[in-house]
Amino acid sequence: MYPTILRFGNFEVTSFGVMVAIGALVGLWVFGRELARSGLPASGSDAAMAGVFGGLAGAKLLWVVEHLGDEPFRDLLFSRGGMSWFGGFAGGVLTALLVMRRMRLPVVATLAASTPALAIGHAIGRIGCFLVGDDYGRPSDLPWAVAFPKGLPPIDVPVHPTQLYEMFALFVVAWLLIRWRRRGVRDAIVIGRYLVLAGAIRFAIEFIRVNQRLVGPFTLAHMVSAALVAVGLVILVAARDSS
Repeated sequence: MYPTILRFGNFEVTSFGVMVAIGALVGLWVFGRELARSGLPASGSDAAMAGVFGGLAGAKLLWVVEHLGDEPFRDLLFSRGGMSWFGGFAGGVLTALLVMRRMRLPVVATLAASTPALAIGHAIGRIGCFLVGDDYGRPSDLPWAVAFPKGLPPIDVPVHPTQLYEMFALFVVAWLLIRWRRRGVRDAIVIGRYLVLAGAIRFAIEFIRVNQRLVGPFTLAHMVSAALVAVGLVILVAARDSS
């Protein structure tokens, strides 16, 4: 674990923050390449930048809301980890959509171009979660299990490094998305496949993650993941019927 990279007095530069920043920068670069390849306006990067800030705000705020009562509000807000991917996804996409509409960009084509960047940025962000010991799984005796004695919260027994499971899966998804786009797969189908795959990956991993169960074995993340898969399937069916 390397939760803190640098410290200046009371100010810390965390590995999580660094990896989120790297994920955003790499994602913006990939998105710019996809815009150019599709002949879309380069100004789409402005919508992506707005989406990054909206995503960061949404990710933090949803995580704080989910953990209210565990710690004081201020401690939650300035925790070195503590980001909800679902909050980030919702905040980022909604912010980007508002900017795209204002800039009169083709929404479906621009969103499809963003899918590889979303998957890659998400994967890199999961490396940050691993480095600070956040979002880990249940205890495990597998040879690659990891203990997080300074994690969020600390744990001294080896657990599933679910952050890395999700990272590997998302890099595969990003590769598939780029491949599909290179082959000329329709934009709506690319978006639908992304939602189905991203939702299904998180739904599966959630069974071995440490998280509060709401209904039987299911967590809030299970429900949101299932909703993403359902939306993706609806988009795929609609795209197939319109072809």
